[in-house]
Amino acid sequence: MLNYLFDYLVSLNFPGARVFGYISVRAVFTVILSLLVSALFGKFFIQLLKRKNVSETQRDAKLDPFGVNKVGVPTMGGVIIIVAILVPCLLLGRLDNVYMVLMLLATVWLGILGFADDYIKVFKHDKEGLHGKFKIIGQVGLGLIVGLTLFLSDDVMIRENVEMGHTVDNTTIVVHKSKPSKSTKTTIPFLKNNNLDYADAFSWLGKYKQYGGWVLFVLMTIFVVTAVSNGANLNDGMDGMAAGNSAIIGVAIGILAYVSSHVSLAGYLNIMFIPGSEEMVIYMCAFVGALIGFLWYNSFPAQIFMGDTGSLTIGGIIAVSAIIIRKELLVPILCGVFLMESVSVIIQRYYYKSGKRKGVHRRYYKRAPLHDHYRTSLAQVESIDPGCTVLHKKPEQLQHEAKITVRFWIVSIVLAAIAILTLKIR
Repeated sequence: MLNYLFDYLVSLNFPGARVFGYISVRAVFTVILSLLVSALFGKFFIQLLKRKNVSETQRDAKLDPFGVNKVGVPTMGGVIIIVAILVPCLLLGRLDNVYMVLMLLATVWLGILGFADDYIKVFKHDKEGLHGKFKIIGQVGLGLIVGLTLFLSDDVMIRENVEMGHTVDNTTIVVHKSKPSKSTKTTIPFLKNNNLDYADAFSWLGKYKQYGGWVLFVLMTIFVVTAVSNGANLNDGMDGMAAGNSAIIGVAIGILAYVSSHVSLAGYLNIMFIPGSEEMVIYMCAFVGALIGFLWYNSFPAQIFMGDTGSLTIGGIIAVSAIIIRKELLVPILCGVFLMESVSVIIQRYYYKSGKRKGVHRRYYKRAPLHDHYRTSLAQVESIDPGCTVLHKKPEQLQHEAKITVRFWIVSIVLAAIAILTLKIR
């Protein structure tokens, strides 16, 4: 909203007002503001939750191999993240930008979905929370809205093959560019001059193949939103785990959004130029700042948990932002930690159920998702599941959750670096 004030001041030739039009300046102010809101509001919110005894049942020190007590720690901390994202975006973002509107919608939509799940767990004392089918309906609904908006909105355009040149006086100009167009194309990692067009799968439809491509694009959007949101939810099991990994991913997406919105960099890197996607940089700065501020209270030992209010929301934010800048095929690399967590749960369930059909009581991991495997002993498995055999028993030496969390962060940093390097490797 402050942009309108700055635009007005520029029209009056007010000294210094023009500087707030630069993305870099707004980005810095956004990070600082989101950090402050997260830190200051977080302290107030934690005190409020403690007074109201709002806490989810967590593990007792007796069940923890390191004697860590997590009983009575407040949950629903995702509210802090959401507020710390919304405030700077509403103040410093351009609210007439379709991408900013979509990101704010995704934040509120999944925030409400996660809050409903936490509310049922905490206040209704139902450990299962919101029924799984309602979560899926909510995630699919968001994916449908995002996909259809990108299809129907006239503000959503891309330009391919942007090339930069110089005039005699060394002024940089765009010497060649495709016309702005509605497109079903997306970026293929590592491959130069080879974007994937979803419409190519429907060439048999003739002149209607573009519509077939948009149907596939919308389905891909639904799948990515659902998968990443659930992956982030599974990753949220240790102090600072999901917040730290998501902040790292957010930095990478912010960089990708910046180069996609900058005509010179898009031309140099030979990637799609997406007009208007510079507002994604502002949003991702708010996202990263909110998560880092939240880590002040969520790092080990946690003073608050984000709950599904936070985990479902941050996963959906990452998914929608990747789709907007046409980098959804980078998600398996960028969100590799979330992918590993999801795959570990699938393997565990499949292995357990297939063994049950054969009359064998077994597990593949000691516990799933994967991060829990590294802090669970065989003795603990035996105590909670007598007679169960475990195929993957290593490591024998248990890891403290703080060490596991940092190691997962390191993996996320490496994966984020690889995702960014794909721009140049292409």
